[in-house]
Amino acid sequence: MAISDVKDRLLDLARKAQQNAYAPYSKFRVGAALLLENGEILTGCNVENASYGLTNCAERSAIFAAVSKLGAANVKIRALAVVNDHDVPCSPCGACRQVIAEFGPTATVWYQGRNGIQESTMEELLPDCFRF
Repeated sequence: MAISDVKDRLLDLARKAQQNAYAPYSKFRVGAALLLENGEILTGCNVENASYGLTNCAERSAIFAAVSKLGAANVKIRALAVVNDHDVPCSPCGACRQVIAEFGPTATVWYQGRNGIQESTMEELLPDCFRF
């Protein structure tokens, strides 16, 4: 599958996942779709909580779902797409960047930027991520 096809498929699936978001406080729905090296695609959405610190981002929801389903040893992220329902710039937050880097240190990430969908690598988004 060509990289542009991968991008379009992941963005489409992220938009579908965004519809399941639980965002009664911010009204800011986010969806994510990740492609694993084995070809499997998993999705996630943001899940808010009245205690904001307990909120989970879409990116981490997708990754945690992958780990729960496949086991951590089988989660190797090749690419990830993130969208929001306001079409405003929204790159992965710092916590999500660190979790993405844990399972996909060389992954490609597509997200809403100032001028449409932007593409970055994890090395660009988090060049000095924490590692053991």
